Order: sequence, then structure tokens, then C-alpha cells
Amino acid sequence: MLEISEPDELIRAAWARIEGDELMPREERDQAAQAVSRDEAEAVAYLLDPVDLVAEVPGVILAQASWSSESVVYDPEDSWEGDDED
Repeated sequence: MLEISEPDELIRAAWARIEGDELMPREERDQAAQAVSRDEAEAVAYLLDPVDLVAEVPGVILAQASWSSESVVYDPEDSWEGDDED
């Protein structure tokens, strides 16, 4: 579980993850760092690895992953159950 409440913390955490990725070429790391600086959704995408999310689930093989996000106001009283539009 990861909780980051401030946008600056989110960006710093993503930068740390990017800088720690020794397999990513320097030029690609620079581009990724710029992307997470401009877009919080990009920062989240660098912190959450889809392969890690499903690696321990028996019988699941990740074929493709994509991200999308939107800002919402969190209300702990709201139900997070999906509706017919989701």
C-alpha cells in the first residue's frame, strides 16, 4: 500500500523510481522525469508496475496494460461499487 497526499511527494517518489531503474537508458530517464513533472497521472504510472500488480495471481498472464486517471474528491462515505456505466 502506498499513500502520498501531496503532489510534490508523488513527483519525488516517481523521480526516485525512475532514477533507480538501471535498465532504463539515461535519455529515456530524463524524458520520464520531465513527463512526471508535468502530469501526476504519469507519476502514478511510474510508481505502479502492472506486472507487479498481477504477478502473484495464479493463472493470470498480463498481455497488455494501459493507464488513465482523473482527479476526484475522496469521500470515505461513498460506495466504490461500479455501476452500469463503468
